[in-house]
Amino acid sequence: VQLQASGGGSVQVGGSLRLSCAASGAILSVFSLNSMGWYRQAPGKEREFVADIESGATNYADFVKGRFTISRDNVKRRVYLQMNDLKPEDTAVYYCRSAGYNVWGQGTQVTVSS
Repeated sequence: VQLQASGGGSVQVGGSLRLSCAASGAILSVFSLNSMGWYRQAPGKEREFVADIESGATNYADFVKGRFTISRDNVKRRVYLQMNDLKPEDTAVYYCRSAGYNVWGQGTQVTVSS
């Protein structure tokens, strides 16, 4: 299984972006039960958890609650991260991860400028 993240870009403070993560090679029955997550890594910092989703249940880091929403489309083997009200501190490379397959996507850059 390979993960391909996309949707990053440059936005101004308060803007929105929608990240997408496509899982190629995943079997639907396995993927649908798989915990999928988003993480991010800012320059000079360690990679940190952002959000994950498993069988419809979601978890969020405190710093994104109320602003970010994770969702998934199992038929399309995709996971999304809707990011609203973006702040400069959200600037980072965002990675998707499959816990069950233990694989990471290549990352997509998000830059928020004031």
